[in-house]
Amino acid sequence: MHGRNPPTDRVRTAIACAAEDTEVMLCTGRTVIGVAVALDQLGLTSGTTITSNGAVELDTATREVRSVERFDVRGALDRLYDRFPDARFACEHVGVGQRTSGPFPDGVLAGNVVEVGMDALRAEPSPKLITFVPGSTPEDVARRADGLELPGATVTLDHEMPWVTAVAHGVSKASALARVAARRGLGPDDVLAVGDGDNDREMLRWAGHGVAMGQAPATVRADADEVAARVDEDGLGRVLERWFG
Repeated sequence: MHGRNPPTDRVRTAIACAAEDTEVMLCTGRTVIGVAVALDQLGLTSGTTITSNGAVELDTATREVRSVERFDVRGALDRLYDRFPDARFACEHVGVGQRTSGPFPDGVLAGNVVEVGMDALRAEPSPKLITFVPGSTPEDVARRADGLELPGATVTLDHEMPWVTAVAHGVSKASALARVAARRGLGPDDVLAVGDGDNDREMLRWAGHGVAMGQAPATVRADADEVAARVDEDGLGRVLERWFG
């Protein structure tokens, strides 16, 4: 689902049709708070939702948190600050909002946003750590992040916002999706995955059929089995119509 615009009628209808035959899951980088609007817009009312790049699992019907994978952010914060001394940092407070090192632009973070400073961020584990670089572009951040590795963390970049996201090492949308699928007796060949971001790449490679949206960066498209039309061309709707009628 695209961050700036709600789904079109065609996409909502295609999702409803698919949900008659299979479980439709939203796997997102959004937080528990941030995903609520998307679930309402998509009309998803059952099954599982994965948030925070795979670190948090929700019951879609009740919006209750089933599991959270946190990590010690101290080493990651130190290394990120060395690389991005001009950045602001945020750690997810599950089900509440975000704790930050400094001010963020209005509307960028969902939920209750509390500025606590760097020392307080270091003091508590978190499922997700965000690095936001004001005044930069995603391309600037990608260049500065080249070769970046964080202790105990998996890193992804954003192609729309100038930030870096870190979750616990080994945690991803793919790992969470694989866990949910296994509980249902399913494997990769039973899964269709669609995405457009760096945080989708492992999921697209893992799924039996991975679809990159047309607006996805070249690196994401290269990891997919198929490239769909862009989001503003109802690319997701077209894919689901083909698979689920």
